[in-house]
Amino acid sequence: MKKQQFYILLALITIFFWGTTFVSTKVLLESLSPVQIMVLRYLIAYAGLLLIYPRIHPSEGWRMELLCLGAALCGSTLYFLAENFALSFTQASNVSLLVSAAPILTALVAHLFTRDEKFSRSQLLGFLCAMCGIFLVVGNGHFILKLSPAGDLLAVGAALSWAFYTVLLRKIHTRYPPVHLTRRIFFYSTLTMLPCLAADPRPFEPTVLREPVVWGNLLFLGLVASSLCYVLWYHVVRGLGAVRANNFVYLNPMVTMIASVIVLRERITILMLLGAALILAGVMIADGTVRPGPQLEENEHGQE
Repeated sequence: MKKQQFYILLALITIFFWGTTFVSTKVLLESLSPVQIMVLRYLIAYAGLLLIYPRIHPSEGWRMELLCLGAALCGSTLYFLAENFALSFTQASNVSLLVSAAPILTALVAHLFTRDEKFSRSQLLGFLCAMCGIFLVVGNGHFILKLSPAGDLLAVGAALSWAFYTVLLRKIHTRYPPVHLTRRIFFYSTLTMLPCLAADPRPFEPTVLREPVVWGNLLFLGLVASSLCYVLWYHVVRGLGAVRANNFVYLNPMVTMIASVIVLRERITILMLLGAALILAGVMIADGTVRPGPQLEENEHGQE
């Protein structure tokens, strides 16, 4: 039980930092393009991990390299590309809602591709409750759903990419420390992101890196939100399982809301507070902390 509480704490810390990345990225978008932020973030993350753990280990075989490449593509490159391009086709509110479906998609992917993490009724009820809360937090009473097939499908694709990333982490077994594994994944992430720069219409201006607000936010995204948080997320997924770990992703919009109020001086409303309460309830139902009915299937959480 104490181990479970420890992994839950790690998950909450990780989601806290990830929830604030939206605000940090929003500040950087005034000076850099989305692709430039993405590439610089992972270059800094890789350099940070290399500095912390400079030891180079031999390859553990082609299967391990393919798993790391797959994790890099799903958890970094494809996820950010799909999310960023989705924002160019559809409303940000649509993207926020659809990307927040990552936990339920993780449950479905894990149900299909793993043996010990099966889909349960509590996950479905938790998803519905959390999505109602996310709807209120994102829309804040002014939500207008406008369908855009291309953008909405890309947003779902981003959520699905993250689902596969989390499930792939379960399948990676290495004799080396997690920091080395994360560094290897970031190497492939950076490698697959570099071609995106060639298609970026916005020229890169190195002089912007002299501004404290720019390099400060880049260091936060690279060293904290990427280097530290991806290592922590590896431990969370190993300790709680892919499905339980991703249930905490529902908290992302709530953390972003709080960060926006503090940093961007956005106004908090009753609807936002109600949405936050529904998100918390959804997480607890999906995680099994609150049981929606007297009879739930055994081992529904998919713990190892």
